[in-house]
Amino acid sequence: MNKEITIYDIAKVVGLSPTTVSRALSNHPRVKENTREKILNTAKNMGYQSNIFASSLRKKRSKSIGVIIPKLNSPFQSSVLAGMEEIATQAGYNLIISQSTESLEKEVSNANTMFNSRVDGLLVSKAGTTDNIEHFAPFFKKQIPVLFFDRVPEDNNCTGVVINNTQAIYDATSHLIKEGCKRIVHVLGNLKINVYSDRLKGYKYALLDHGLAFKEENVITNDLGEESGDRIVEKILKLKPRPDGLLVSNDACAASCLMALKKKKISVPEDIAIVGFNNDLISRMVEPNLSTINYPSYHMGEVAMKNLINHLDDEHQEILQKTNTITLRHELIIRGSSKR
Repeated sequence: MNKEITIYDIAKVVGLSPTTVSRALSNHPRVKENTREKILNTAKNMGYQSNIFASSLRKKRSKSIGVIIPKLNSPFQSSVLAGMEEIATQAGYNLIISQSTESLEKEVSNANTMFNSRVDGLLVSKAGTTDNIEHFAPFFKKQIPVLFFDRVPEDNNCTGVVINNTQAIYDATSHLIKEGCKRIVHVLGNLKINVYSDRLKGYKYALLDHGLAFKEENVITNDLGEESGDRIVEKILKLKPRPDGLLVSNDACAASCLMALKKKKISVPEDIAIVGFNNDLISRMVEPNLSTINYPSYHMGEVAMKNLINHLDDEHQEILQKTNTITLRHELIIRGSSKR
């Protein structure tokens, strides 16, 4: 096994004190530029690796922030992460990212790993099977800030960054009704996830306000993957009378439904009008383009990370305690799939 290179080994090679080498490696202003370059080049050639963990113990800061999300292969979550990364990099923080794969057990394991990795703070979008947040208690006990985004637990004192999902679906449902739709099917994910239960409320409220009856058979809970369209359309076509509006809580799934309807020679929007959710790239790549709810995912990542980092700054220690919910603006974008 190769010997670990230390600052003492580098000091012997360059003929300087270990203190000077240590200062150069941490970019201390008291070290001259030519001396710093000499030390850095020597360290690189010798294969020196800085001991970040030991440094974090001394400083009581790891300069790392943990992120736990349900799925990495999600356009929405990828955009959120991009927003987080931008702000974290500017502030000199690194991200440690993990996915729960919608499993409480995996989320608990991820939280333990983040805690043992001594992250300075934690950002979480909870798994679909997470009913409580007891596994984050070690963070709360040590006053390590935890901020939730998109999927936030109810009845907690943590800051959450969300949109108004109830209002967003209310707007989308109302739009379909104004376009002449009277039999609207709502496709959504697991109703144990409050994001989807809130959207169902918005759908019901819109029907009620426009004098239309709510029918259980017009609510389809399904996997919202891009391959789900054929299964959903088969269910829709069995309904009598046939629905004339389709509201889907995910653009990839909405696009899949659109393609499945076209294969069945059903015209969109003339026969069935469609509205998706998220404003993902795919919504602008299908024909007709999908009407959708713009969910400001990148901005959500920026806002969540800014609030967490501000809390880590000594001047802003009370921010997360004073602000329990940050609600971002959504927007209904009307395109060809629903405009009659």
